[in-house]
Amino acid sequence: MKNALFAILIITTVGCDVESKKEFSKGDDIRTIISEFDGQLKKDLRDDIRTLISEFGKQLKQDVEDDSINGSISMAIVKGNEIIWSEAYGTSDINNGMIADTSTIYRTGSISKSFTAFLMMQLVQEGIIDLKEPIEAYLPEIINLDGYTDSTKITFQQLASHTSGLSRDPVLVSAASGPIEEWENKILLSIPKTPFHSAPGERFYYSNIGYGILGLALSRAADKSFIDLVKDKIFIPLSMNNSFFIVPYDKLSNLSKGMERGTSRYLDMQTPEKEHAGRGYGVPNGGIYSTPNDLAKFMIANMGYTESLNSYNLELMQSTKIPEREKWGNYGFGLLLYQDSSISTVGHGGMVSGYTADFLFEKECQYGVILMRNYNWGMTKLNSRSVTLLRKLKELDAKEGKQKEHKQKLTASFIKSEKIIEQCNVTSLTIDHIGVARRPYYGITLA
Repeated sequence: MKNALFAILIITTVGCDVESKKEFSKGDDIRTIISEFDGQLKKDLRDDIRTLISEFGKQLKQDVEDDSINGSISMAIVKGNEIIWSEAYGTSDINNGMIADTSTIYRTGSISKSFTAFLMMQLVQEGIIDLKEPIEAYLPEIINLDGYTDSTKITFQQLASHTSGLSRDPVLVSAASGPIEEWENKILLSIPKTPFHSAPGERFYYSNIGYGILGLALSRAADKSFIDLVKDKIFIPLSMNNSFFIVPYDKLSNLSKGMERGTSRYLDMQTPEKEHAGRGYGVPNGGIYSTPNDLAKFMIANMGYTESLNSYNLELMQSTKIPEREKWGNYGFGLLLYQDSSISTVGHGGMVSGYTADFLFEKECQYGVILMRNYNWGMTKLNSRSVTLLRKLKELDAKEGKQKEHKQKLTASFIKSEKIIEQCNVTSLTIDHIGVARRPYYGITLA
């Protein structure tokens, strides 16, 4: 009888690491035994994830030490709608020896563009603008662009996807300097000094000034300052309490000191310090300060776990807008897109004087990584490290999916045999590894 029953209960559990001769004796109900078995598998998986992320953190810490400039890296890791890991390494302010922690504030650089695009989609969702509308309808000054004609009208969609044809930056020496309160005037001064690199819609060409113009056009359309729009529609609803365009006085102690170092190894702290006072037109395209934990909240919104933007408009943001003939890569609205045979990522990087950041999540497994650093060059290649970690996390996520499938098979096998089990004198149950490494089998032995 036992042999027949044993044959019925054999089940394939490919990919599961379970200790041989694992005994479960708690409870009489067979479903309790299954639950305990499943719990052990989940614990093993959680341990694998913790180990992987811990090793990732140790590598970041080692990189900061090897860079030898007393800088810092902070990180946050997201899974779905939760921040599952947050840590910081190194010195956030070399002048006073301040150690970085999870409240340390950094500049986000061009990750600000993702916020501007997100705001644009919110205004689309509210019916305030249409993606295919010419910017000229809200910002008539656009006609002063160098080379502007009736055939070069630019739309919201083109500005947000870097397909407007505009040059990367204006040909204006003072464009990137000046107080933040004057950024709109700097845009207007920059417009006549901005030429076309190509025809609108023809190709992808990364444009900082394009995003500055986009921010001003959104402000005009909503009849509200751009900075207030971002605060009221993104920062406040998402409880991003450590995100700012101007870091308030009571938060300055948390602001990391930016350090810029080139190939000469000369450490420049003056240029990053000057830029805190103002970045000229660079507000919608690079003006946000934040922490990894706050950016994680924004990431969770981009994954669709909040009501800030509906799934349709999120998908519009996260689908490629680059002409098919363009070989550069993929870009949506304010988001870089990458896909290969194993991962599909969405995100953006950022680098300004003294600061580097990376914001990246995997669409399918919904793990995400945020890295922020208060210096420009070092051992850690932020995006490469994030991609490598996401690949490994996705592998573990796939393993979890297999384990769920195996649990369902195991449960079905037990239920099918439950009547037979009831007829046996069972005092203990052992899940016994009887297979080989590549195709392990687990048999159920009854005593």
